[in-house]
Amino acid sequence: MKILMVSSEAVPFAKTGGLADMVSALSISLAKLGHDVRIVIPRYYSVDRSGLTLLPDAMGTPMGGGIEEWSAVYTADMPGSAKKNPVKVYFIDHEIFFGRDGIYGSPVETDFIDNSRRFTFFCRAVFQLCRKIKWYPDVLHSHDWPAAVAPVYLKFAERVSGKSEFKNTVSIFTIHNLGYQGIYHKDNYDYAGLGWGVFYKAGFEDWSMLNMLKAGLYSADKINTVSPNYAEETKTNEHGFRLDGVLRYRSADYSGILNGIDTDVWNPAKDKYIPEPYSIKNMEGKAKAKEALQKEFGLPRSADVPVIGMVTRLTDQKGVGELFGPTYGSAWSICRDMDLQLVLLGSGERWCENEITGLASRLSNFKAKIGYSEKLSHLIEAGSDFFLMPSRYEPCGLNQMYSLVYGTLPIVRSTGGLVDTVENFNEMTGAGTGFMFEQLNPSSIFNTVGWAVWAWYNRRQDIEKMRKRAMAQDFTWESSALKYVELYEETRLAQGIK
Repeated sequence: MKILMVSSEAVPFAKTGGLADMVSALSISLAKLGHDVRIVIPRYYSVDRSGLTLLPDAMGTPMGGGIEEWSAVYTADMPGSAKKNPVKVYFIDHEIFFGRDGIYGSPVETDFIDNSRRFTFFCRAVFQLCRKIKWYPDVLHSHDWPAAVAPVYLKFAERVSGKSEFKNTVSIFTIHNLGYQGIYHKDNYDYAGLGWGVFYKAGFEDWSMLNMLKAGLYSADKINTVSPNYAEETKTNEHGFRLDGVLRYRSADYSGILNGIDTDVWNPAKDKYIPEPYSIKNMEGKAKAKEALQKEFGLPRSADVPVIGMVTRLTDQKGVGELFGPTYGSAWSICRDMDLQLVLLGSGERWCENEITGLASRLSNFKAKIGYSEKLSHLIEAGSDFFLMPSRYEPCGLNQMYSLVYGTLPIVRSTGGLVDTVENFNEMTGAGTGFMFEQLNPSSIFNTVGWAVWAWYNRRQDIEKMRKRAMAQDFTWESSALKYVELYEETRLAQGIK
């Protein structure tokens, strides 16, 4: 199949989160299966044009109000894709919309006021790009709210004509995080050039505002999200962010496919960031990683004391209030009352950074580094005995999968993709790959960390078996890519296209 990924991010060119990793990794895996996969993203100011190839002639894109936007188009092969069948990446270069610092906003303006227009133009330009390169996809696969208007244009502007080059193109829309929806004033809608009848038919209307994500959910042929459990959760009032009714309405066309991880990068058998590689057959390297981790954070070096690691964004979604909140968070009690060591790498909300810095100065067994380091994140995954993720919600989650393949047992809340990837410890049988709790509150985190620490000191044989069971899990992108191929084929059959 010919597959076009429409995204606002793709590594290594532009990234703010896991969306960028997923789009690139899935595309590379699909290309390895023999499909013709291409990606289109904006050419942001941060994307260096010197490594790109400029396509001849400027590209015009008709928008509402008789406006025609002109842009350049650049291209490059995706690094890491096969030379015989490389993933082509196209960059829409519109200086006014994308020639600025930041993808969605800047430190001064966290959400650009013209984001609705920026990404509406981007979605319309996708179709002009296909005409320019004379390549028409079988599958248009859009990701998150910045690409949500692409399936709207496909359904209400392109496929309405039986002579359209896109008459046999189907659309897939992937939700990476339902909490981000692209809601703007409806005065921006005229710019789309679709007419006000489509505003309501396509699902843009949201309490007198314009909701780009909602329109994608209404208009795409099939919808999916990044884990089966998150697909079910988002159909509930608690996790639906006001769109649970839409997702229940589209439930027959809505599913979850678990993200994979890059096992070329996250693999203890060949990790360049840890002191010594290790595997299920030889775990000596994990012990050396633990010793190196303790040294890195200035902790007493001891193989007997369990180390709990965290690599996280310090935001409400990650449960940091219940863990580090002043006067009520459980981190102080965990470190004061339990014989363990806790290490953290992360950055985010200022209050949380300050609280963590204060705790680390008062607790001898809690050490933290504010910021991010790729090398240090690998060392934490390899050197820790447990990995703490008390997420409020987690569409898929990657760190728990990294932890599992490194033999580091996750301590997680039972939500989203954490449920799909972690099996709770069974004291009767010794089965499981981690430790889970239901309710997000300080006492639940405290009790579950205590349970894991108890198992460390009293059920070490079970801990070792759990480690090996965790490391044997298959979280490769190849497995996920095959499920996406099934979804593409199912969608084409449902539309009467063979």
